[in-house]
Amino acid sequence: MSTADQAPTLKLGWEEWVGLPDLGLPALRVKVDTGARTSSLHATEIETFGPQNAPKVRFLVHPIPGQFDLAIPCSAVIKDRRDVTSSNGESELRYVIETNLAIAGHQWPIELTLTDRSGMALHMLLGRQALTDNISVVPAERLCQPELDYSVYSSASIRKSAPKRALRIAVLSREDNYSTRRLVEEGEARGHTVEVINTTRCYMAINALAPEIHYDGKRLPRYDAVIPRIGASITQYGTALLRQFETLGTFCVNGSDGITASRDKLHAHQVLARHRIGMPSTAFAASPKDTANLINIAGGAPLIVKLLESTQGKGVVLAETKKAAESVITAFRGLKANFLVQQFVKEAAGEDIRCLVVGSRVVAAMKRSGAEGDFRSNLHLGGSATSVRISKEERATAVQAARAFGLNVAGVDLLRSETGPKVLEVNSSPGLEGIERTSTKNIAGLIYDEIENRVRPTPLRRRVAPASS
Repeated sequence: MSTADQAPTLKLGWEEWVGLPDLGLPALRVKVDTGARTSSLHATEIETFGPQNAPKVRFLVHPIPGQFDLAIPCSAVIKDRRDVTSSNGESELRYVIETNLAIAGHQWPIELTLTDRSGMALHMLLGRQALTDNISVVPAERLCQPELDYSVYSSASIRKSAPKRALRIAVLSREDNYSTRRLVEEGEARGHTVEVINTTRCYMAINALAPEIHYDGKRLPRYDAVIPRIGASITQYGTALLRQFETLGTFCVNGSDGITASRDKLHAHQVLARHRIGMPSTAFAASPKDTANLINIAGGAPLIVKLLESTQGKGVVLAETKKAAESVITAFRGLKANFLVQQFVKEAAGEDIRCLVVGSRVVAAMKRSGAEGDFRSNLHLGGSATSVRISKEERATAVQAARAFGLNVAGVDLLRSETGPKVLEVNSSPGLEGIERTSTKNIAGLIYDEIENRVRPTPLRRRVAPASS
């Protein structure tokens, strides 16, 4: 026990209040049963994860009997797996974990087996193996120690006091590139299990009772979080897969709606306009008769003609004269391609600023300059990047743009204009290589900070008693 060797005798009745602080369970009512050797905890969705030499188990706990809308996700190192015979004579192979038990200011480590106790009035059983020498049990009494309260699960403290735990995380990616490798490397360095899932090899079972995601012939396990790195060419299937994860209640770093909106350049500009976020004047039309007016709406030549499906600067053309603009627009229409016509911000001089937003703040920024003779500043096209200090207005604009799409991680590209910052694009899968090397910051680590904060338990909504008539 954590107190002195001469700890006073602790008297327990057949029912008591306890806490399991290492699992984020501050209040549990338990049955104290000296007739049972092993202690057990009600757990659902029990799944193993992690390396074979140090396996872990992830599970959900419903601490309040009968109230299954409160589920606390837990994880622990597996200590053993044993056959346990219950009071009705049934034998079951259970995972065994070790965790601290807290009673009336005292704490000591105990072994717990994980099992389904949903039919029991109390969701935890305290067996004799968990009772130290200075504990006396009086079976005829109950609640000998101070009572706790389930209301703690409705307070904000349930999030703040939640312990850090090993998470099981999926990275949706088809590429073994710098960003994917850094996310795996950083997650594993923090003790998490990070699995790279090829988006196109997943398939979904869609039904109301048990929606599932399958991968290479097997059902995917429950993940604490999903980091989408979905390529532009598979946006539709990738966001459909994300919706399935969202249906399962998994935290997705970027949601399906935000990715869908940001990938459609027309939709993206409409979102920016709806939130009154500065951007270059933009025009879109379907009729070939409107070419002249289309050019005028964008502010006249020079202007940018941009395919809606363009990525990494591909499908983006600078038309320096009105005649050149008309020729490009006619060519794109001849291909039946969807495109935007956009104001060319001359004062940006072929430079833009990539702001990396994580959560509700800009964590890094870099100025990107195009290769000689190229107005596009994309690093993939030979552009260069340097660290840059951004203004308060630019910082606020970047955060506002990411928030408009509901993105927790976003690369917001800004142009510096005479009338203030203009949002050029919001990227829902920003690359980490350029921004990490330019800023020398651990961006992957900051993303995991956000994930670890977001997967903490959500306080239970307090139930309002119906008004009396």
